[in-house]
Amino acid sequence: MLYDIRLTIAHRYAGSAGNGRHLLRVLPRQMPGRQRVSAHLVDVTPHPDQRHDSVDFFGNAVTTVTHLEAHSEMSIRMSSRVEITASPGFAGTQLDLAELRGALTEHRALNAASPLHFLGPSPRLRPIADIADFAQMNCDPAAPVAQTVARLGEALHHFMTFDASATTVDTDAAEAFAKQRGVCQDLSHIMILALQSLGIPAGYVSGYLRTLPPPGGVRLEGVDAMHAWVQAWCGPDQGWVEYDPTNATFVGTDHIVVGYGRDYSDVSPVIGYLRSSGKQTNSQSVDVACVD
Repeated sequence: MLYDIRLTIAHRYAGSAGNGRHLLRVLPRQMPGRQRVSAHLVDVTPHPDQRHDSVDFFGNAVTTVTHLEAHSEMSIRMSSRVEITASPGFAGTQLDLAELRGALTEHRALNAASPLHFLGPSPRLRPIADIADFAQMNCDPAAPVAQTVARLGEALHHFMTFDASATTVDTDAAEAFAKQRGVCQDLSHIMILALQSLGIPAGYVSGYLRTLPPPGGVRLEGVDAMHAWVQAWCGPDQGWVEYDPTNATFVGTDHIVVGYGRDYSDVSPVIGYLRSSGKQTNSQSVDVACVD
């Protein structure tokens, strides 16, 4: 599948910001054999006084921009063309939970893809007893780990109601789980905690999702948003698999990866600081168009 992707994020400040510095993680990743980015552009207005493009520890593309002069708004525009190759599916030995724990005790690597980074607490996630109980109720210890991932994701999909008004970007997993409502960020955080409670390494994936109009409907531009899902480590042979609990499906060619991390804080599209007063308003639009 070949996609043209456009993202616009706009920030408007009630009082002019004296200065600011932001880290942007909005570019799709280059992933040999799965995802190829043939063209891309990140444009920031007003033009930043300093700009630096780099790659973080987890291999995500990061654009750092600094504004030294007063400004009342900032907009970020990203455009890219990305080719997605279908996954070959599951391969290699499939482990159950006990076998997975044994494999983890023998794992020594600490590179970015090491499952050891994804086993415990992270900046926004701490163990929650109710979520651990939910995981136990939807787990067969003798089943292959990938099957456990799917079973848990489906159960969470049915347990939670997608509701964009129920939570904010700062809502923690415990509150969203108690409400049984939230968005893709909430479902992903809850599923990560559930998997980790079973001893399955799990992390957060940020990206874009191709969405289709209802039957007979017209596709609208700019109405999509950035999406989130989960990666889970299923053993040394099978490696990482990705599951989307919001849509109860393993990730396919409709999902375009931007970044991997332990939770949202590692892959937030915009993070930083600015000197200002008063409130600010934010807006975001995403367009994922399939290229014929």
